[in-house]
Amino acid sequence: MRAFGKLKADLSMPALRTDAAEKSPGPVRRIYQNLGLLLGGKAAAGLISLVYVVAAARILGPEQYGVLVLVNYFAMLVGGLVAFPGWHAIVRYGVQPAQNDHAKLIRLLRFVGAIELLAGLVAVIVAALAVPIVGPLLGWSADAQALAIPYCFAVLATVRATPGGYLQILRRFDLLALHNVVTPIMRLLGTFVVIVFDLGLTAFLVAWLVAALVEGVSLWIAAIYLARRHMLDQPLLGAVADARREHEGLGRFMLTANADIMLGDLTGRLTPLIVGAMLGPAAAGLYSIAHRATIVISQPAQILGQAAYAELARLAAADGAKTAIRHALARCVGIALATALPLVVILAFFSHEIAVLIGGPAFAGAAAVMIWLTLAKVLAMAGPPTSAALIALGHPGLSVAGNLVAGLGLLPLLPLFTNSAGLAGAGYLAILQAVVAAGLLGLALWRVTASHSA
Repeated sequence: MRAFGKLKADLSMPALRTDAAEKSPGPVRRIYQNLGLLLGGKAAAGLISLVYVVAAARILGPEQYGVLVLVNYFAMLVGGLVAFPGWHAIVRYGVQPAQNDHAKLIRLLRFVGAIELLAGLVAVIVAALAVPIVGPLLGWSADAQALAIPYCFAVLATVRATPGGYLQILRRFDLLALHNVVTPIMRLLGTFVVIVFDLGLTAFLVAWLVAALVEGVSLWIAAIYLARRHMLDQPLLGAVADARREHEGLGRFMLTANADIMLGDLTGRLTPLIVGAMLGPAAAGLYSIAHRATIVISQPAQILGQAAYAELARLAAADGAKTAIRHALARCVGIALATALPLVVILAFFSHEIAVLIGGPAFAGAAAVMIWLTLAKVLAMAGPPTSAALIALGHPGLSVAGNLVAGLGLLPLLPLFTNSAGLAGAGYLAILQAVVAAGLLGLALWRVTASHSA
């Protein structure tokens, strides 16, 4: 009860630190404090996810498990293409109003949130209409296509960037970390139901859909709860005004930053769909197991970009801070690479055993591509935090260009790679994409900071 009381009191606080508290730790320390919280949530989520993935893979087998992940990737792909997340804009333009102008912050939140919610509803409709076209290309049966249509509501899991950005302003990375376990827990509960009642693919899709809906709604609830206490002087609901009038460059920034997020996610979501179209649902299932094993390397880099963005934005707002951004980023990436090395060794030498452990003997074929994906994930670790730095410095277009060339620009090579090398070809392309992305983003950041550093 005492712990619950402490948590309740903590949630009720405005959560904005005093000036003295903000100045005490350096930006790198704050970045890694944020990263530590988020990684704690991701670590718990990863362990829980492993349980339901093992169960789903062994119950469904490679082909049906492949259909399950392909339906999910398809819904998330459409969500990434049509939905309009705005957390970068919330953090960039909302930090100062959060301190002393709550009315201005509310108007920004309403504007960005309204756009995101509207785009999310459009995404659901587009996904449902596209199922009869995409389903046959991916080898889905008529029953699978019928199940995929209602599953398109899972797109709403991606409609949560506005509350996520607001929590970053409040530096409530503890709540963001807690939110990371929502989907794994819900999917795990659904898996228990499947096991107890001896159900199959349909039940898994229902469980994953429910998990997606809870994931989206829960973050909005947390943000609204805190906003009522942080901004007691302002009503949360009201007319939606065009916030571009009081935030110079907001519209252009939102479009460019959203394009960067979309391109960053698009390649990862398109790849298993192309693998499924080229090699069938079973190959997509093998690829998904390999990707699941190597995600322990890529997730820290993605989270590092998210954890670092708010602090890099604060550095970018200070005069002559671009050299500091370069140094902070180099230290962050170096530490991240060093911590990933033990995982790389394990995945490189025990890929076969890990594939069988996760999916069973039927998924042993995932081992070959797992080795190449492991190397690619390591090479790609510098990408997300470097993109965050470029966006924080006001150059999201450079991040978009780098990710566009390395991601979508090289993705047309995937059918050629898989046609000549089978499933391992997906790993070869991932390595090429990681090298090109790291090189382009690193060069862009070096030029920006070198030409304007103090």
